[in-house]
Amino acid sequence: MAFFGKSKEEKQAATVSEPVDPGWYRTAKGGFPQLFSLVPEEIGLSGKGGVFLIWHGGVQPEWVYVGHSPDMAQALLDIGKNKEVTNYENRGGLFVTWAFILEEYRDGVVKFLQENLPTIVVSANTYTDETAVVPVFSPGKEPSQVTAPIEPASE
Repeated sequence: MAFFGKSKEEKQAATVSEPVDPGWYRTAKGGFPQLFSLVPEEIGLSGKGGVFLIWHGGVQPEWVYVGHSPDMAQALLDIGKNKEVTNYENRGGLFVTWAFILEEYRDGVVKFLQENLPTIVVSANTYTDETAVVPVFSPGKEPSQVTAPIEPASE
């Protein structure tokens, strides 16, 4: 959606009231990658900004962490060392996805996800009560993926 990719010259003040599809990353087979199988630098995430979401699979999947970064490769490498997050690997594996989102909308997307998909580990990102939420479809619930399983298969 252009909302997430306009250049600074083209941007207009916008509020979003309906969820948008941020384009969550999926593998070539349509699944979501496992966090510990991912080499973020090799797939081109170095220096790329956006929002990422981590969850564990298993019998009762749960959202584990949501965050944003101007360098998602470094953020995912750092989160892979965070024991608060990695302790959930043994509950069906940790999965990750991300979307490239302009910096000025990232806090709003994280706030929306944190409020609607409460995570086990609280996001390190800071947003205020005044931060406008930016509603997005959650992974597996995008309009183009309405038949996707609730717990996406790994690669």
